[in-house]
Amino acid sequence: MHTATVFIELGSVILVLGLLGRIAGRYGFSPIPLYLLGGLAFGTGGLLPLSASEEFVATGAEIGVVLLLLMLGLEYTAADLVTNLKAQYPAGAVDFLLNAIPGAIAALLLGWGPVAAVVLAGVTWISSSGVIAKVLGDLGRLGNRETPVILSILVLEDLAMAVYLPILTALLAGAGLVAGSITLAIALATAGAVLFVALRYGRLISRFVSHDDPEKLLLVVLGLTLLVAGIAQQLQVSAAVGAFLVGIALSGEAAEGAHTLLSPLRDLFAAVFFVFFGLSTDPTSIPPVLLPALLLAAVTAVTKVATGYWAARRAGIATRGRWRAGGALVSRGEFSIVIAGLAVTAGIEPGLGPLATAYVLILVVTGPLAARYTQPAVERLGAVVARRRGTWTPEARVGATGAVVAKGAVGAAGGSAAEPAAGAALPPQAPEPEPVEDSPDAEGALEPGPGQALDGLSR
Repeated sequence: MHTATVFIELGSVILVLGLLGRIAGRYGFSPIPLYLLGGLAFGTGGLLPLSASEEFVATGAEIGVVLLLLMLGLEYTAADLVTNLKAQYPAGAVDFLLNAIPGAIAALLLGWGPVAAVVLAGVTWISSSGVIAKVLGDLGRLGNRETPVILSILVLEDLAMAVYLPILTALLAGAGLVAGSITLAIALATAGAVLFVALRYGRLISRFVSHDDPEKLLLVVLGLTLLVAGIAQQLQVSAAVGAFLVGIALSGEAAEGAHTLLSPLRDLFAAVFFVFFGLSTDPTSIPPVLLPALLLAAVTAVTKVATGYWAARRAGIATRGRWRAGGALVSRGEFSIVIAGLAVTAGIEPGLGPLATAYVLILVVTGPLAARYTQPAVERLGAVVARRRGTWTPEARVGATGAVVAKGAVGAAGGSAAEPAAGAALPPQAPEPEPVEDSPDAEGALEPGPGQALDGLSR
């Protein structure tokens, strides 16, 4: 009878998840908020609380985190990570300062203590590459010049997690300064060793793992991942980091085959993970933290836009591309929930889980809207301000927004020409400018390089 109850509950949950995913796909938005709401409905205080299958769902949630990180690691090679780290580390530093600090300050203002501050800093810091990748694809921006800048920031966030998660794990376990330092040293040494082996012997490892039979490839990759994740967790490094490093070590045909075979499993267990997080959150605990969540979402949405704008400007992207880059980074999702889930499991602060749930729900819904409308909204606001000052003219609008570009303004290599300042008229000798569509060509298209494909990113 107990087994029958488990099957009924699991079948109902998975069926509901499938229907919610269809609804999200039909209307073109991320299913993550629907999965979280489904978890709230099935959890304590919800409409249909689960009982018999809760332990299975908890185990499935842990597997979901491991698969999310493995699939993320499969997207990159060690060489890609090293190149991005060298070229874009200033953007990563700005990203951390602008987006992690507001979360830490909010936790301290709420009186939650330093450990909760470290947790909430991670929640507000990390963008959702899964949502961002889908939005960029839907908007047709994968070839835009600002897209590699966006991707570089996401990659740096992934790299930073290899350092952040061990620190967080040690803090949540109550480790002291010495024990925490040892844990961090082990994590850094492990990550460095894996990167070295992947750079030097990546082809040999991939050749050993690779197999023509999909069944054998799936079993070897999944078994290796769970084994390394378990060993990493025993060392208090984090199972997620272990899985991420396994993904980095694989490349070529092995990585492509594993990605294809594991994608359905990743989607299933990731959905179970979001449901489990919702299960662990009492819906009645969300209203008291809704106002702080809204304020924190508003502040960190602005700081993410500022991050993308600064990074795109540093890369020489034109004004419109800068605003698009900033708007695209607003979404939070998978990793924010992973971080908050660790804290909820450790039981450090009862209000942290509800605040993180409300925060992610807000930004995972408004993030795609920010990606679509940030740049047009800024342009319209600039036009309104110029009208009130009495300086608005069609030529001034051209200079302020870059919506009209003279022929030959963009070089063959994709470089953006200098844009006239707001209110500046075009030179008399210039030919009549012709409007062009807001397309990758208008900004100078640049296809993502090897290892930079956005499809399938899962953080």
